[in-house]
Amino acid sequence: FFGQKMVGRMFIVGVIALAVAHSIPVERFQHLEWQRLLEEAEECPKCQVELCRPPVGCPAGLVRDHCGCCWECGNAEGQLCDLDASSNFYGRCGEDLECEIQDEDLSAGEVPVPQCVCTNQEVICGTDGKTYENICKLREAKIQQTKRENLTISHKGPCKTAPLISTPPRDIINVEGSDVIFGCEVSSYPMAFVEWRKEGQSIFLPADDSHMAVQARGGPQRFEITGWLQIQKIRKEDEGIYTCFAKNKYGEVSASANLQIIDMGKFVKNGIELTSPQDLLKNSAKHNCKELQNVYPKSKKVMFLMVPEPH
Repeated sequence: FFGQKMVGRMFIVGVIALAVAHSIPVERFQHLEWQRLLEEAEECPKCQVELCRPPVGCPAGLVRDHCGCCWECGNAEGQLCDLDASSNFYGRCGEDLECEIQDEDLSAGEVPVPQCVCTNQEVICGTDGKTYENICKLREAKIQQTKRENLTISHKGPCKTAPLISTPPRDIINVEGSDVIFGCEVSSYPMAFVEWRKEGQSIFLPADDSHMAVQARGGPQRFEITGWLQIQKIRKEDEGIYTCFAKNKYGEVSASANLQIIDMGKFVKNGIELTSPQDLLKNSAKHNCKELQNVYPKSKKVMFLMVPEPH
């Protein structure tokens, strides 16, 4: 018995020492609750409920400990778990969760790792008007934010809402002759319709402009759509503000970004003379991009796109 306990403690010390040696934050291992290993090496004592510490802030609900005496926090969706009920290494899954090995781990040839998976994967709409992937995610939201104490299921299926732009387009600064792409991620149900327009124009792009193209597809998340506006070989007259419009029958929303174009024939900054996009690529290694941004300080959120010409 004494030897089992010593082995358990030596294993814990060894794992923590390994984490420190590889500069891995010890917090990464907190979800394993190493104290359980010590408890596992000991026989379960007589249950004394009055000595149990009450668990708090458990997003996945409560489960009994391995001795079947005290309540403790169950592991949430996506956390590691013990497939064997007699084991006590990772812990047990919480309410409406099961410990499973994902099929994609097996097909990818990776070492299978059991994780907690929600038993009901049906999408639901909460009383807060937000869509949740499953009942487990809704429960997590309810526990984590006290202001959602009354959060319950409004109905099955996603919430029917006006579009929300989760990732708006970003301002871009680039040189003449390069290709640029604006992106716009929108979440909504029913799925939104995404369009683009340049400030000062009444028609949506690309209209009859052959050097512009628009594209949209579902994702990256469920009930999301991503739209792109691509402008090939930008010219000085392409400079301006571009707006992403997203709408469905419940509403419309928009977000804008600015395109600024560097005139290479006239651009001289700190001794940098540019005559082609390739020059900008070569000089960007010698001169910080902030130097270039200082010449065009209008935008706070700026993305420099430096696209080389094909050989």
